[in-house]
Amino acid sequence: MQPRRLALLLTYLCCLPAWTQQEITTVKNEPANLDSAKKELGRYHDCTEENCYQPQLQRQIDLAVGFLHGSVANAKPGEKLALVLDIDETSLSNWRIETRDDFGYIPNDSNLCIALHCGEAIAPTLRLYEEASRLGVTVFFITGRPEPQRADTEANLKAVGYASWGRLYLRPVNHPVDQSVSDYKSGERGEIVRMGYRIVLNVGDQMSDLTGPHSADHSVKLPNPFYFIP
Repeated sequence: MQPRRLALLLTYLCCLPAWTQQEITTVKNEPANLDSAKKELGRYHDCTEENCYQPQLQRQIDLAVGFLHGSVANAKPGEKLALVLDIDETSLSNWRIETRDDFGYIPNDSNLCIALHCGEAIAPTLRLYEEASRLGVTVFFITGRPEPQRADTEANLKAVGYASWGRLYLRPVNHPVDQSVSDYKSGERGEIVRMGYRIVLNVGDQMSDLTGPHSADHSVKLPNPFYFIP
């Protein structure tokens, strides 16, 4: 074969993929891939950079401690002050069961975790709890867990360092089926207010932990992109 014809043939073969490559038409505004999103959640939880879970958690609790100190310093003599804490992903971490179930909610697994007292203390929140106790601020827990889980919830809290509290509110068995989390929790806060307390601080991982009537002087939301409770 003549050199010129050989050169033309090689050029053709080299360029052939580019000539035959078809353009890919992608989907506009497609949501993030679920598998990729779950992997990103794992990285967010475990990393240590400024915008990762633990540093953000620490910053929010630092703010909460500051609010607590300010409220105590400005309290009237004899005034009863209260701190309200949510439980799951606020006081106790269920990360092990969340990742085991691949971020899905499987009631049997969740209930078994509660029965086995598998919740681990969220260290910054425990620090806030201890500071409130030291300052004489009464701690109240308000959780969406149902009343039949009271004994296991109390045992888990005490086992990881939450030694005592004013009262632990769990959702009644006969609660209205259409009652929102915000309505339920604000109603329980109302009872705390009726007992003569001023709620100076409310901490939760969902907006529904913090909204509604009888709100605290200061409300602090902790990070939780792992699940959503409206």
